[in-house]
Amino acid sequence: MTIGDLEEALKIERASFPNPWSYGQFESELKNPVSVALTAKAPFEGDEILAGYIIYWTVHGEAHILNIAVNPLLRRRGVATFLLRESFARMRRNLVFEVFLEVRKSNAPARELYRRFGFREAFERKNYYGDEDAIVMTLVF
Repeated sequence: MTIGDLEEALKIERASFPNPWSYGQFESELKNPVSVALTAKAPFEGDEILAGYIIYWTVHGEAHILNIAVNPLLRRRGVATFLLRESFARMRRNLVFEVFLEVRKSNAPARELYRRFGFREAFERKNYYGDEDAIVMTLVF
């Protein structure tokens, strides 16, 4: 992800989450030395558009997925799967052994996607999103 991707990323973010990240939050992650921000681009109606993105931190053999979203125009086409596979390959090359993330308790499709990759539901974080609990999911490579 580059600074040039942020406007498109913000559109996806706003369409995907009730409490979307701000421009400043994305910009901060691009400057954060432990943060990795990847994008996927895809052809759509004769143009190339931002299909999705993932942002995660890697620290001392552990990764924390902070944000993943897919353009509503391209959902259910394997974009999230692609982003996760690419991220996991990079994580393994960087000697990451465990990954965790938080997901809204009500987000059954995302929870199922993560389960297909081998994530396990570890515990709940009460009111994590302010309006809803989060399920913390973990994956050990």
